[in-house]
Amino acid sequence: MLPNAPTPCPHCSSHEAQPAAAVKETLAPAAYICPMCAGVRSDKPGACPMCGMALEKNPLAHRNEPECCGDGGDDEVNDLWWRVRWSTAMTAPVVLLSMGMDLPVIRDIPHDASGWMQFVWATPVVFWVGWPLLVRFANSLRTLRFNMFTLIGLGVLAAWLYSTVALAAPNLFPHAATHGGMVLYFESAAVITVLVLIGQLLELRARKATGSAIRALMNLAPKTALLIRNGEEIETPVDDIQIGDVLRIKPGARIPVDGSVTEGSSTVDESMLTGESMPQKKEANAAVTGGTVNGSGTFLMRADRVGANTLLSQIVEMTAKAQSSRAPVQRLADRVSAWFVPAVVGVAALTFLLWWQFGPQPSFAFAVVNAVAVLIIACPCALGLATPMAVTVGLGRGAQLGVLIKNAETLERLHEIDIVMLDKTGTLTEGKPSVTEVFPLPGLSARDLLACAAAVESMSEHPLATAIVNAAKERNIPIAAVTDFQSITGGGVLGNVGDSEVFIGQEAFLKKNGVFVSAECHAHSVKMQEEGCTVVVVVLNEKPLGLIAIKDKIKESAPPAIAALHALGLKLQMITGDALATAQRVAKDLNIDEVAAEVSPKEKLLHVYQARGKDRHVAFAGDGINDAPALAAADVGIAMGTGTEVAIQSAAVTLVKGDLRALHQAFALSHATMKVIRQNLMFAFLYNGLGIPLAAGILYPFTGWLLNPMIASVAMSLSSVSVILNSLRLRQFK
Repeated sequence: MLPNAPTPCPHCSSHEAQPAAAVKETLAPAAYICPMCAGVRSDKPGACPMCGMALEKNPLAHRNEPECCGDGGDDEVNDLWWRVRWSTAMTAPVVLLSMGMDLPVIRDIPHDASGWMQFVWATPVVFWVGWPLLVRFANSLRTLRFNMFTLIGLGVLAAWLYSTVALAAPNLFPHAATHGGMVLYFESAAVITVLVLIGQLLELRARKATGSAIRALMNLAPKTALLIRNGEEIETPVDDIQIGDVLRIKPGARIPVDGSVTEGSSTVDESMLTGESMPQKKEANAAVTGGTVNGSGTFLMRADRVGANTLLSQIVEMTAKAQSSRAPVQRLADRVSAWFVPAVVGVAALTFLLWWQFGPQPSFAFAVVNAVAVLIIACPCALGLATPMAVTVGLGRGAQLGVLIKNAETLERLHEIDIVMLDKTGTLTEGKPSVTEVFPLPGLSARDLLACAAAVESMSEHPLATAIVNAAKERNIPIAAVTDFQSITGGGVLGNVGDSEVFIGQEAFLKKNGVFVSAECHAHSVKMQEEGCTVVVVVLNEKPLGLIAIKDKIKESAPPAIAALHALGLKLQMITGDALATAQRVAKDLNIDEVAAEVSPKEKLLHVYQARGKDRHVAFAGDGINDAPALAAADVGIAMGTGTEVAIQSAAVTLVKGDLRALHQAFALSHATMKVIRQNLMFAFLYNGLGIPLAAGILYPFTGWLLNPMIASVAMSLSSVSVILNSLRLRQFK
């Protein structure tokens, strides 16, 4: 049976959670993963063998989970609630007997009888209700992977064992008697167990909130859809929808899958996927996305992408994978954690010896209490949670805003970027250009020039090609057949129309290949470029026929986005294959710092390498096939979600709707997440740095003050919860 197969029920058949290196590859993702330790996975709820933390449900495996098992996270919450209630009820008498010696009735109970009563109540708290904590403690010793439960187990068992031996054989501790009897610490063992269970409960509930972004996205998809078949509406499970099916979308309904409108019109609220607040108008042939909400209209749509291929499913999968990745800053916490627990055990042992040898009477009791306090307060849980919790919340919030970040390393790298290189067409401009002028040379009509160009461009998918073809269709110009079509990346397109060879490209590329235009043609080209147009030359059998000017509107989101990026202190550079005059006009309108124009894909790549060679941290934003090499070479590649699949796969960040304002959000989110991580790490280090000496009794010679192990347990639990709550602030990021 496969190690991570989802078929066995966790309550009747189990496989122990294992690190990835010890588990063979399976056909389906594991049902449960560790939120802190990359690669730990299991087919059932339980504890991580490396850090002892509770395993969490894997969002990527939500469809593969055994139905009989329900929500493992909810099961664990219910189990912890049960344990907290029982342990609290049984610990209350122990605390009263131990600390209420001056209360009526209790003060009349003999010391020995009180001790045995405390033993009777405290023992089931430690060994029955607190059994999961002891199991994790034993696993940490068995695997030699020391963690917070190593320290908790040592502390609780030390307090209970000392008290039991002192109660059963008080003569072994001749100097430890006070008030006619032994000092017992059953209440410390029981209360610490209760407080750790409460801390685990609070931590689990808070950690479940960190995955709220993914759960919210998953809940966007409706369970059923209205399928139109033979003229009738049939309510069908979304999982049964096939590509090509026609669906009816009623007012206020969620769109079930990705597709396109075939009949009717409406407005669609896409804010839950893209962060765009304004509803978008949808008419015939308009694309619609699964999970978005229809407005007041009714329309029919054709299903184009279903199941795991929908945008919503891809966002969930990408975000879940990113949340399980590890940021480089996590290495610091990993290195510290590797030696931290052994060091704490050493400090606790030293504390015990020093208090036993040099402490006041009863010195042995003081030694036990202070050593236990050191073990409890030094639990490294806050340190371990500092980075993964912030990364999980940050990446989830980014997904809600339409910013998909592939992994935690990218999230950290964004924080280091100091120069952003931007493509022009489709990135700064809408990518929907239109022909503004057709300029034929003498002896040829504008209609013939456009017909010649449209024939070859009809074979291309470039936005400029689409503009030329649309212009020909608007003029009812027939489009001729083309043979031997070639696309020269960064140069133009080439094909045979009848017996003639037609080439369409920019003037700079023609010059490199020995084809020159007239002075009049060149002057007109420069004039149109200065107006912000892209100008292509149409060449027939190596003879220029004329020019076609195409203009692409600057995105409405571009000016405020550029201003916001400047406000972050980033330097902006436009890298485009377009003519210099056109690029300069766009750069001037947008206040971009530098321009590199008329560059090939290889030259774009060189610009990235040159900047990185000067110790600059480079982000490159683009949307085309010609941008893919630069996207892959940059420290962070940022693709427009409206661009080509190649560009998106080459990039580490995808802006779902291609809105440049989301680019600013990506950088701002990275800054905010790294700030929270630094705060978490600082708090964790400061907490342990101050807590351990206090627990060891460093202030006792000056103030007579000692840290009670129960107070240490409260502080330990609160430190973990505070780190998680600090991370949850990122859910409010805008």
